[in-house]
Amino acid sequence: MSKLSMCLAACLMPFALPAIAQTPSARDFARHAEVYEVALSPDGKHVAMTLPTEDNRETQLLIAPLDGDGKTQKLRFGNQEHVSNIVWTADDRVTLARARNMPLQPMPYSLGQLFSTDVTGKDQEVLFGYFRNTGLATARRKDEGFASLAKVLDDEPGNALIWFTCWNCGERPDTVVYKVDTRTGNRQEVERVKDSAHLYFDNSGRARIMVGNDDNDEPIISYRRTPDADWTPMPASLVGYSVSSVYFDANGNQVIADVSDKGEAPTWYRIDLDSGTRSPINHKPGFEADYLPRAGRNGPPIAVISLAGKPSVQYLDPTSDYSKLHAGLMKAFPAQIVDFDDFSRDNRKVLFRVFSDRQPIRWYVIDRDTTKIQLVAESRPWIKADQMAAVTPIEFKSRHGETLHGFITSKGPGPRPMVVMPHGGPHGPYDSWGFDPHAQFLASRGYAVLQVNFRGSGGRGTNFEKSGYREWGGKMQDDIADAVLWSIDNKVADPARICTFGASYGGYAALMQPLRFPDLYKCAIGYVGVYDLTVMKKEGDITQSADGRRYLQRVLGNDDAQLKAWSPAQNADKIKVPVFLVQGDADRRVPMPQFNALKNAFAARNIPVETMVAAGEGHGFYSVQNREALYQRMEAFLGKHIGPGAK
Repeated sequence: MSKLSMCLAACLMPFALPAIAQTPSARDFARHAEVYEVALSPDGKHVAMTLPTEDNRETQLLIAPLDGDGKTQKLRFGNQEHVSNIVWTADDRVTLARARNMPLQPMPYSLGQLFSTDVTGKDQEVLFGYFRNTGLATARRKDEGFASLAKVLDDEPGNALIWFTCWNCGERPDTVVYKVDTRTGNRQEVERVKDSAHLYFDNSGRARIMVGNDDNDEPIISYRRTPDADWTPMPASLVGYSVSSVYFDANGNQVIADVSDKGEAPTWYRIDLDSGTRSPINHKPGFEADYLPRAGRNGPPIAVISLAGKPSVQYLDPTSDYSKLHAGLMKAFPAQIVDFDDFSRDNRKVLFRVFSDRQPIRWYVIDRDTTKIQLVAESRPWIKADQMAAVTPIEFKSRHGETLHGFITSKGPGPRPMVVMPHGGPHGPYDSWGFDPHAQFLASRGYAVLQVNFRGSGGRGTNFEKSGYREWGGKMQDDIADAVLWSIDNKVADPARICTFGASYGGYAALMQPLRFPDLYKCAIGYVGVYDLTVMKKEGDITQSADGRRYLQRVLGNDDAQLKAWSPAQNADKIKVPVFLVQGDADRRVPMPQFNALKNAFAARNIPVETMVAAGEGHGFYSVQNREALYQRMEAFLGKHIGPGAK
């Protein structure tokens, strides 16, 4: 055993003690993570982390010394205010974003308003945001738009590049890059490009690759062949259809990037911008990267971690010291995934995360000189891995000939009563191997849980995502049903005890499945679901922007007869199974008219349904009490229809 492995084994011994065998409570799964994000200071002396309150109505910032000698600071930034996107811009300076809880997301997301604080919390500075004048005082910031930190300038401590997009400057506002002193808030415009765009910067801070979108939301890619060159279209021979995850070398002429030539799942290339050539990197494509461990603070990726199918770690540079470090950590944390999150400026300390299908995220710091490892945070310390269910990847052929992937979460062999759990989105999001509170709760109650990445899901390239366009009630539903049939054929599911449960699009699919395939299911649970596609084109926050309206046109189309045929609310008489509908009355993404459309359609036909409407909740419940109550109601509903005593 290597010195590193011996140290890791010793550090992990306290976590190897057996847990008391008992079924976790509904509240155990309903509780929010205790930590959302962790970041390491450039000098490697502090960590900063975002901590939600128990009711998830506020997120605070904790700054702690790694050696335990200094004072730990817990900072609040206002009553019921959230923060996210923590980045150290100097040894004593943290930049972060004002945030809010987003629909069905596990943590708050940035509102585009940035500020910074020193480690004591006494010296704070607003960097971007809109603030009204109060009395005779004139607010310093009047930024009506979205700002995000693009790059920390290590050679100029405290300075960073921040890009900003205006909200009220027309349909295609400029993207503006500022150099900002995060200590004082002083800013200097350094770059302005037409339209909203994503910029990739070389290590000197010069924008070199720009990815925008045309009116059909197709990518437009430009580049600077040399640092001082003008923007020109980037040849398709270099970047094909799309490029992402761009990493520059030290001189800025070569990049490692993820490229898709024709919309297929991307693969990795080494691209020479100056000579206009590219060469493939030894990598087996198939899934997009979930994580990209890097070779130090500003180094290239050393591995591609994919979790949309069977967990896979492919090393792009197996000879790198960082690849060897990563491989050693993977061996020391067996059956888990390791990702590098942050590095000290000298790369001697590495902040990394560890997680698995049964184990929520834990964060550690390793000192590369001493090989000492320090546990710095746990997202859900009350979850005991040996009480959780295994998540098994599956692969099968759909009736239309595609190879599809999914996951079974179960505490033992089947056939078991099964809950089919389609994901939301549906275009872009995808289910991946890891810890899922919904699936683990259901598995803890004796159910097998099926998740499938049907056509339209993300993770496999643009073509696979587009293959679900205008197939919401068609081939996408076929894919889910084919996964169920695979589960029956492979003795995972008891064919007489199968129900559906999903949120958002998943709620739609949960009701469309028994409508399309009545013989497969015994009950259905729709959670903040879409139930009438004609209503979706009129109600909800997606329709409030031109981008959103184009999206709905692209993915749903204008065939009203087809939209009605694929709407559960328009076909309630065809749903012959017991139904439980769950909704937040403040949902803006899928507002109450969706819930009412289906509920009233059932009522008009004297079909009883169970309902749960939570006051003040939006697109997904945030109150722990409401989440706990939802799990308890689900447990009772499923127990009645497919549980041990069900007929």
